[in-house]
Amino acid sequence: MANVKLIGLWYSPFSKRVEWALKIKGVEYEYIEDDLQNKSSLLLQSNPIHKAVPVLIHNGKPLCESSVILEYIDETFEGPSILPKDPYDRALARFWAKFFEDKGQAIRKSIFFKGEEQEKGKEEVYEMLKVLDNELKDNKKYFVGDKFGFVDIVANAAALWLGVLEEVSGVVLVTREKYPNFCGWRDEYCTQNKEYLPPRDELLAHYQVYIQRVTASK
Repeated sequence: MANVKLIGLWYSPFSKRVEWALKIKGVEYEYIEDDLQNKSSLLLQSNPIHKAVPVLIHNGKPLCESSVILEYIDETFEGPSILPKDPYDRALARFWAKFFEDKGQAIRKSIFFKGEEQEKGKEEVYEMLKVLDNELKDNKKYFVGDKFGFVDIVANAAALWLGVLEEVSGVVLVTREKYPNFCGWRDEYCTQNKEYLPPRDELLAHYQVYIQRVTASK
């Protein structure tokens, strides 16, 4: 029996972040795919507050929230560092990770809402993209320091999922004309990190069904 288990969803950027960190560290783990329509008793017992994935179970003890889990993995297991060693850079990494996480609701509003709420969401996403485009100027590859780390893992949703959601919904948020640095970074990110990301065509198929279901329920 593995003493590390991960309850996740294959199409969740949050689950993929945790898998990514475990692979970087070379940790052997048991992966348990859950079902949001029929949540397992293990998930409900392990995360009774949010009842959401991912959940990492280490030596029988559950941990929730992907960023919290990433820090735990970095501090607990041997292997390459995920967070920078320098205290200032660590603080900077946490700042950018929170920046990405705080924009999740705006992206959801832009894609799934209509009317005034959607427009508010779009404005916030445009502002986020403007900030990221500026941060990624001069062909910058990593958000903090000169190697791949914590923030770059957390950026997976912006790199892959955002474009998929745009495509299935028909809502255009990112253009090369407006955000050339972001688009260049995104292209390279998805190419360089393919092994840690779900296939784009499978994500598209999943979210096409999801969008149809959401639309039908309204």
